[in-house]
Amino acid sequence: MYRIGIDLGGTKTEGVVLDETGRELARKRAPTDQAKGYDGILRAIQALHDELDAQTGRKPHTFGIGTPGGTSRRTGLLTLSNTQCLNNRPMKSDLERLLGRPLGFENDANCFAMAEAMLGAGKGKELVFGVIMGTGCGGGIVFKGQVLDGLHFRGGEWGHMSIDPNGPPCFCGRRGCVERFISGGGVQERYAERFGVQRSFRDIEKDYERGEPRAREIVQAFFVNFGRAMANLITILDPDMIVLGGGVSKFEALYIEGAKAVARNILGDELTTPIVKHALGDSAGVLGAALIGV
Repeated sequence: MYRIGIDLGGTKTEGVVLDETGRELARKRAPTDQAKGYDGILRAIQALHDELDAQTGRKPHTFGIGTPGGTSRRTGLLTLSNTQCLNNRPMKSDLERLLGRPLGFENDANCFAMAEAMLGAGKGKELVFGVIMGTGCGGGIVFKGQVLDGLHFRGGEWGHMSIDPNGPPCFCGRRGCVERFISGGGVQERYAERFGVQRSFRDIEKDYERGEPRAREIVQAFFVNFGRAMANLITILDPDMIVLGGGVSKFEALYIEGAKAVARNILGDELTTPIVKHALGDSAGVLGAALIGV
């Protein structure tokens, strides 16, 4: 059976068609027009699905969507999406009514984790934790080819685990979340807070690599927090592999100095968990959406 997946991002929406063997048949990308609001985004998803369906010759297919945020099991409403007009709306059920069919619906970190576990860096591993470290920070758990959503559909939400109850406030309503310390946006905030200057994560990274003192101070703190957060995750989950994605995952020192920080905080006498860079790049989200389809 064919698979169709759509990855709904804050700025772009991407769709893909996979054939019965998993080979990519078609891919389509378009801007996400948030100005059209909730109903406009749903209609755009419908139009993209119909266009991709035509690529299969209107043959039977599964369909899955990945989106930032998560669905409340209690209310069925989408929450914590950075596309604000989607929040507190029954997006999954509304789309199923609009399309007249069931669909798989997961957050973008779960789709990333699924793609890397099944097709990418974690292929062949039983338990894979996928981490997105970009503007924010999220995670997803894949065990034996299945996403572990959990009782509250919050499985893998590592970015909102608090590591400092007196730390900076997070948009989720708590303080000191992992996201506020080790995402690209969080590092930028800590730099501006400490020195009163706005710098991009990439500029801070470059300054660190040439030994600039302010950047080294901020990045060393970043490694400390990365080590603590990742060691806590390993202690709880003990995955076969951790795969990093998002813009921060391109920071090569993360796999050397960051890994050393994890090893210093690990329970036991050695770190054997592979912490690796993603293999699928920007394709992971949309491929994962296709894989979680129903």
